[in-house]
Amino acid sequence: MNWQERTGCGNVGKDDVGREIQLQGWVDARRDHGEVLFIHLRDWTGIVQVVFQETESKDMLETAQNLREEYCIEITGRVVARAPGTENSSITTGTIEVTASALSVLNASVGLPFHISEKAMVAGAVVGTPANVAEDLRLQYRYLDLRRPSMQDNLIKRHQIIKSARKILEDRGFIEVETPCLTKSTPEGARDYIVPSRVHPGEFYALPQSPQLFKQLLMVSGLERYYQVARCFRDEDLRPNRQPEFTQLDIEASFIDESFLFELIEEIVSQMFAVGGIDLLRPFPKMCYQEAIATTGSDRPDLRFGLRFVAATDLFTNTSYAIFKQILKRNGCIIGINVKGQSEALSKNVLQNEYAKQIVPGFGGKGMTWMRMVDGKLDSNIVQFFSPAEQQDIIERFECEDGDVLMIIADPSYALATKVLGQLRLHVADRLGLIPKNTWSPVWVTDFPLFDPTETGGVTSTHHPFTAPDRTDFDPQNVSDLLSLKSRAYDIVLNGEELGGGSIRIDNREVQQKIFTALGLTPEEAAQKFGFFLQAFEFGPPPHGGLALGIDRIAAMVLSTRSIRDVIAFPKNRSAFCPLTHAPSLVSHEQLAELELLNLGGGEAMPGKAEKNLLETLSWVSRIGIREEEALMIKTAVEQAEKLATQIQARATDEEPMFSVIPLQNRTRPGREAVAHFGVENGDLLTNAAEVKGDFFKVANIIE
Repeated sequence: MNWQERTGCGNVGKDDVGREIQLQGWVDARRDHGEVLFIHLRDWTGIVQVVFQETESKDMLETAQNLREEYCIEITGRVVARAPGTENSSITTGTIEVTASALSVLNASVGLPFHISEKAMVAGAVVGTPANVAEDLRLQYRYLDLRRPSMQDNLIKRHQIIKSARKILEDRGFIEVETPCLTKSTPEGARDYIVPSRVHPGEFYALPQSPQLFKQLLMVSGLERYYQVARCFRDEDLRPNRQPEFTQLDIEASFIDESFLFELIEEIVSQMFAVGGIDLLRPFPKMCYQEAIATTGSDRPDLRFGLRFVAATDLFTNTSYAIFKQILKRNGCIIGINVKGQSEALSKNVLQNEYAKQIVPGFGGKGMTWMRMVDGKLDSNIVQFFSPAEQQDIIERFECEDGDVLMIIADPSYALATKVLGQLRLHVADRLGLIPKNTWSPVWVTDFPLFDPTETGGVTSTHHPFTAPDRTDFDPQNVSDLLSLKSRAYDIVLNGEELGGGSIRIDNREVQQKIFTALGLTPEEAAQKFGFFLQAFEFGPPPHGGLALGIDRIAAMVLSTRSIRDVIAFPKNRSAFCPLTHAPSLVSHEQLAELELLNLGGGEAMPGKAEKNLLETLSWVSRIGIREEEALMIKTAVEQAEKLATQIQARATDEEPMFSVIPLQNRTRPGREAVAHFGVENGDLLTNAAEVKGDFFKVANIIE
């Protein structure tokens, strides 16, 4: 193999006609015509057609006839122009082909688990692709899946997306600094992945959810402009576009304010999307959090279409409509949307039986009021409950015209009403095709609340506890005062998807301590969790702020892929499992012993490892609780079954097994009331779990 003289398959063109070249790659497809054999040869630069002819070499043709898809080969040949009418527009090299004079099989391939080729050998022919192959099978053979030109193009463009951001940051004086992956577990909103330490038995590192603390410490260090393409880890429930490990472009700068970051990030994001041929108009508009919720029901507003909320609470102050009347007595709100000109698409049956009775309750709403504008008047099954003055006010407030449909949500909770109407807005827009294609609407969402209320009457950080408040004269013990605070945080949103978020940070230790106090952390607890961080803030920290962009999500949007998994080389599947490596997996007893993880319970028996009680094991496996009054009867039956099984096993070596078919009969416990297993109260419910892994019990899969 002479790699120095190699030409890329996709780099051959008309200028090479008459030249002898050397190619190396994989057989993408083959077409055998007996005395002439055609193959597509593929490498990461593209595909070229190679012709093997008996007139060149009979032995070479015989060898070529044994080639199969994904054989790795080397050929030497001469570039020739294709005859008119035989060109192939499906490949970039379709006007030429290579007549082979030598062939060497570098490595053969076994049969493929799925078809890889994406290009037709004949112009206009249809070629199958792995698009409909089960994703877990594609992930199991990811190295084959990544041979597909479309997947390679995704990763190449992902590289170009990151490269474009790096260039801008380096031109602006930013430097890339790596921060630790083995760090201290700190509360940042999601669960940490923890790593046991062999050197410090019984103690653990945590994988970073983000480089948040370290990048702020870099600002304290005087490295004023930092960035990092950072790997982050969050042990949280998965969603279609979420991975347990992900990549973010992390940025932090000192002596700046929001305007610096807005301008910088807009330039970066615009260049990222330009890789996919997408032009984003700048500057991006800004929308405060309150407006986003009040008009779209989401802090990730999709602004590609209208259907903005109309506030209507004040129209029904003296209404006789009982439902609205009761809601207003509870200080509720009434809001709606006007779906312009869609009366025919949204029939009475659809509005009443689908949306009001099924879809809106599915979003968590208690119901929906609807009206349609027909011949200058409102029409619905409840319009008679509104006075002529109220009807006229509705028409004017919602700017109704014939053919319009009003969809109204009323609820005592403003948060629930806006959330439900926000989901309804998206559902209706998608159903009716109101979202324009190839339209891009970025927006900055600002002025988030600093805190959210908790069910226990306290507060929790909306973003994270290092976000600067809009004022510092707050009482950390006064919940009402805390909930009135706004943050200096900002999210960048595109087409209803959050691309990233950040904030101006707290740079004063006293203010940071007040935030910890508001969150219920005592000075001792704050010192235990963040002592190193707070200490650094005693040494003159600069004003600073930053932002992180989700690389996986941005790449998926730029390239219009079905999932972020299509822009990640080796992703996990939807259950955080890697079909390729079978991670996570069990480790050996010796590894656990070396890490001193076998005796974390001290002298106590590890849960799930104690001697099993057969009756409790049966209860666990069947997921049926056994009451005390039933235990003796079931225990007797189990013992009899065990005795019978022993007898059968003893006779099995000498005699043929016997079979007896008896009629099936269901045996169910009388009554319909659910009763909690007594083990819940005494803590023994999980004693007979099949296997323990950390603090969790491993059980058989019920639903995949």
